[in-house]
Amino acid sequence: MKCPACGARDSRVLDSRPQEDYSSIKRRRECSACGKRFTTYEMVETVPLFVLKKNGQREPFDRHKLQSGILKACQKRPVDVDAICTDIENELANSLENEVTSIKLGEMVMERLRQVDEVSYVRFASVYREFRDIDTFLNELKVMMKSKKGGPR
Repeated sequence: MKCPACGARDSRVLDSRPQEDYSSIKRRRECSACGKRFTTYEMVETVPLFVLKKNGQREPFDRHKLQSGILKACQKRPVDVDAICTDIENELANSLENEVTSIKLGEMVMERLRQVDEVSYVRFASVYREFRDIDTFLNELKVMMKSKKGGPR
């Protein structure tokens, strides 16, 4: 770290403390050349994530919007919505891509709901896949039943 007083590039860390919200670390340093003490802050650099909608619009990823959609499907069901949202956010952050399609996001939600709660999965799928009639709904249930029995999906 470059000393603000003399410009030397060698310094040693005297003390490190996380900030209250644990989003950054405060470090007290001492310049090896002039002895001047100074403070630096270290924080994680995040890449903004955008969602590409079906109509071609791009909008910033919004956890609250994702959570709201899942909550509607999981109403009165024993599903940890926060854990699903966190899992999806982590997967997206680890992908190192700055854009995800709304289609992929919906598939990620359905995949997790299918594993956790079938009723919530069907509720979400009925809105996400825009079921137009009872036949479409029944076809999705048949596919679900086949995969549950171990048949091909």
